[in-house]
Amino acid sequence: MRRTHRRFRPALAVAVVAALAFAACTDGDERGDFRPGAPDLADPYVPGAGNGGYDVAGYRLTVRYDPATDRLAGRAALTATATTGLSRFNLDLAGLDVSRVAVDGRPAGSARDGDELVVTPRDGLSRGARFTVEVDYSGVPAARADGQLGSGGFLHTDDGAIALGQPWSAATWFPVNDHPSDKATYDIEVTVPQGLAALSNGVPGERSSADGWTTWRWAERAPMASYLTTLVIGDYRVHSGTHAGRPMVTAVPASLPATGPEAASLARTGEIADFLASRFGPYPFDSYGGVVVTDGRIGYALETQSRPVYGPGFFRGGRPNLGVVAHELAHQWFGNSVALSRWSDIWLNEGFASYAEWLWEEHDGGRTAQRNFELEYAATDWSRPSVDPGRSGLFGSAVYKRGALAVHALRRTVGDDAFFRILRTWTAERRGGNATTDDLIALAERVAGKPLRPFFDAWLAGGTAPALP
Repeated sequence: MRRTHRRFRPALAVAVVAALAFAACTDGDERGDFRPGAPDLADPYVPGAGNGGYDVAGYRLTVRYDPATDRLAGRAALTATATTGLSRFNLDLAGLDVSRVAVDGRPAGSARDGDELVVTPRDGLSRGARFTVEVDYSGVPAARADGQLGSGGFLHTDDGAIALGQPWSAATWFPVNDHPSDKATYDIEVTVPQGLAALSNGVPGERSSADGWTTWRWAERAPMASYLTTLVIGDYRVHSGTHAGRPMVTAVPASLPATGPEAASLARTGEIADFLASRFGPYPFDSYGGVVVTDGRIGYALETQSRPVYGPGFFRGGRPNLGVVAHELAHQWFGNSVALSRWSDIWLNEGFASYAEWLWEEHDGGRTAQRNFELEYAATDWSRPSVDPGRSGLFGSAVYKRGALAVHALRRTVGDDAFFRILRTWTAERRGGNATTDDLIALAERVAGKPLRPFFDAWLAGGTAPALP
C-alpha cells in the first residue's frame, strides 16, 4: 500500500499475546476428539481477524450487486482442510444476513457472534479431513471503520461500488478466514447491471449477458491473502490485452480522459513490471493490470493481487505517476507472492516496495537509489522501529522509509551480487507462501555467507542512527 498522505503517531505498546495460530480452543462443545476452532488468530494488530482449526485451499464466490438498491447477494463455496478435530468453526463475515450454510453438502447449524459466523457441521470434522462449506448470504454491505487504521471494505459509489482495504476488506462482502496467514485461490463471478464493469483479481474469464445483467468472471490461481481481493464496479473504460504472454487488464473511470495521467501511468505497467522482474526474479502471477478509482475516500493505492487499485490523489499533478505504479507492482513479489505471516512484519512489504521506487527512479533517469538513501537517512526519526511498529504505526514512515533504508544498507553491506541473489532467492523459495523477518535474516545470512542479525537489528529496530555501511 502507498498512501497519498499520512499522519504519524507514536507506536502504541502492544501486549504480547500467545499465538493461537491454528490451535483449537475448548469449551462445552467438545465431542470426543472434536473441539471448536479458535475464533481469533490472536494477531494484536487485527484483533478478532482470522480463525483457527482449518486451512482454506480455495474460494468460489458468486455475487450479484445492484447499485440502485446497494444490495448484494452471494454464495461462497470454500474448500478447506481441518488442521485439528473440529466440532465447529468460525468464518469472518461483517453485517450481512446468512440464509443457508452447508458442510459437505449437508445442512449445517449457524449462528452470528458479532462479525463472526459460527458454523456447526452435522458431524465432527477429523484432523486432516478435506471439507467444503457453502454459505448463501445477502444484504447491504458496508465498510468497517477503525480509529487507528482507517476504513476498509465495501463502499457504495455514485456508479457502483469498491471493495478495498488493508488490513481488512474481504469480510465485508464474503465469508472468509480473514488473515494473510491463510492464503487461498479464488474464482470470482460478479453479476452487475449491463453497461457496468465488474473488475477483480486474476485472469479474466468468459463474460456473458442476459436480461439486462452482465456476469464478469475472474480466476486467481496463485494463493492470495484475503485483504488482497478487490471488487470494483462502475462505469469504466476497460482495456484488455496481453503482456509477456499473459492477460493485461487495466481500467480507468469513463469520466476521466482517455489520454490523461491515470491512463498514461497504467500504460507503463508492463514496462515497469519487466524492469522489476530483472531485479526480483520472474513475475509471480498469471495476469497483469491496474484500476484507477476517483472516489475521494480512497486515499491510498493498494497492491490488490495482479491488479493494483490506485486512488485519485496520486494523479492530481496532471502528470503520470510512475513511482506509485512501481511501488504497487513491487508488492506483487513482496507482500503478495511472499506474504506476511503476521502484521508486525509489514516492513517486509512496504520497505521493499518503497525501495523499488528508488530503483525505478534511477532506471528512469531520476535520482539514484544512493542519493535517495542519503536524503532519507538524514530525515529519519530513528526512535520509530520498522519491525513491530505498533498498531498505530502500521502505515507509518518507519515501515516504509526506514524499511527502504534497511534494504539499501543491506545492499551496501553485502555488495550488489549477493544483494540481488538474496532478493531473487527470497522470491523464488518463498513464492506463494508466507514469511517473517526472521526468515529473511536466515536466508540473507545463508546467501551472503556471514552473520547479519546485528545489522538487521540496528537498521530495523535500533533507537539511534546506524553507522553508514
